[in-house]
Amino acid sequence: MEQDVKNIRIEEYNYPLPDERIAKYPVSPRDISKLLIYEDGNIREDQYKHLLKYLPRDSFLLFNQTRVVQARLKFPKNETTTIEVFCLEPAEQMDIQQAMQAKSPLRYKCLVGGARKWKTGKLSIELEDGTALYAEKIDRDNGSFIIEFSWDSDCHFADILEKAGKTPLPPYLNRDAEDADKSTYQTLFAKQNGSVAAPTAGLHFTEALLQELKDCGVEEAFVTLHVGAGTFKPVSTETVAEHDMHYEEFFIDKKLMDSLLDNLDRPIIPVGTTSLRALESIYWLGVKILKSGILDDSYVITQWEPYSGEKLPRPLEALQAVAYEMSIKNLEILTAKTQLIIAPGYEHQICSGLLTNFHQPKSTLLLLVSSFVGPKWKDIYDYALDHDFRFLSYGDGCLILKPKK
Repeated sequence: MEQDVKNIRIEEYNYPLPDERIAKYPVSPRDISKLLIYEDGNIREDQYKHLLKYLPRDSFLLFNQTRVVQARLKFPKNETTTIEVFCLEPAEQMDIQQAMQAKSPLRYKCLVGGARKWKTGKLSIELEDGTALYAEKIDRDNGSFIIEFSWDSDCHFADILEKAGKTPLPPYLNRDAEDADKSTYQTLFAKQNGSVAAPTAGLHFTEALLQELKDCGVEEAFVTLHVGAGTFKPVSTETVAEHDMHYEEFFIDKKLMDSLLDNLDRPIIPVGTTSLRALESIYWLGVKILKSGILDDSYVITQWEPYSGEKLPRPLEALQAVAYEMSIKNLEILTAKTQLIIAPGYEHQICSGLLTNFHQPKSTLLLLVSSFVGPKWKDIYDYALDHDFRFLSYGDGCLILKPKK
């Protein structure tokens, strides 16, 4: 199975996407977005507000509660030049959530627009409350830079970004962030600061829809996976084997593990590719623990771990192993990283379906969709293009259900 996945040619996952089909702004209210339903080879369409009609009986939805930080900072260099600093991840030995709570100073890995015009020295921004935020280039790190931020107040870094930064809209929107994006590019259940991109399948949910699902017995749980800039990186290599998948941090708490273990017999449907990636990574973390016993603190799932072809434990065993690890180490929250790539040939261990948006051509997210439906992804996307669905982050979405066995 490993060889088959690695030999996938990314050109087979290309399709024409005219710019006018990319949603530049969200619809309002959120739940009037169109919903494509794909089940057993059949395609229907409706609106998100009618989602309950199409979910399997006794469904369990898993949401990503990450919160988008205002990661795009613009520092004036002089009267005519602005340096843009895009915050990616901590450069120090801490996870993203620790970095968000850090106080001055803090070193961060960043992309820098106009780096050649910024040779040395500190840049600064004065915030509305009088706080001064400084940035200094410390080092290079491949295509990025290590920037030391410092500020003259007692605020946490997340607060500084909220005051100083702009919403990190995806580049394919081809527009500047507006004040409204601070709320519209954020899910209603966003809680943990750290993402530089929204878990966009969750953007369709309104309070009314969430309440209806709850009233009708749909179980819900929350995981945190901080979405990195790598999620927008198209696959530029000829085959999947040559593509280096990005890492993302995710956080598992005891409440989530208890909820998963109590509901494994229900149809579990992640809301978004990030929720799915986190959920399947929890399974592979359990596999790792079952193989090796109690782990050291390097909870990392690498790109090709699921493709060894060996006999695998049942989901219950794997999840119990994670829960036991947390219990033995008295961990209320387990912090992990995943490089997992989910592509055709991947065997989904826990998920019964997926709620997701329509993704970029030649992207790993499109490969993930195809892992559920195989070549039928083309039928789904052709239908969406032919029936005026809106694409990408602010666009419409689809419910994909695994074939019944």
